[in-house]
Amino acid sequence: MNLVSGMKDFLLEIFRWWHGQTRGTRLWIWRHGDLVGTDELGNKYYRDKKANRRYVTYNGPADASAIPPGWHGWMHFRTDVVPTRANYVARSREKPHEPNLTGTAAAYRPDGSMLNKGERPRVTGDYDARSPE
Repeated sequence: MNLVSGMKDFLLEIFRWWHGQTRGTRLWIWRHGDLVGTDELGNKYYRDKKANRRYVTYNGPADASAIPPGWHGWMHFRTDVVPTRANYVARSREKPHEPNLTGTAAAYRPDGSMLNKGERPRVTGDYDARSPE
């Protein structure tokens, strides 16, 4: 790693707190965290050595929906068994992670939307203007 690349990574880590971890987070985890495991997306999970806390550092932008179901249960104290130690197998109803598509061409656009063709179907809760008799 050359000096320019190292300096760039250093500055990005300081100012881009939404992408991965900052220096402060890294220091906190180094002092208080105990690595428990990683998931298939590259996220790393930690347990606090003293307090009853659990942490995740994301591999990429911080997106809470990027935590797989098994790790989600562990993060929210629904189970104390770490998914990597329990040979966790996802159930058929659990789908793989899909990022939030809002603002992209693949976003959901219902009929009647300004960005989609078609007319919105009439529903029972639609407003009818009052007309005097």
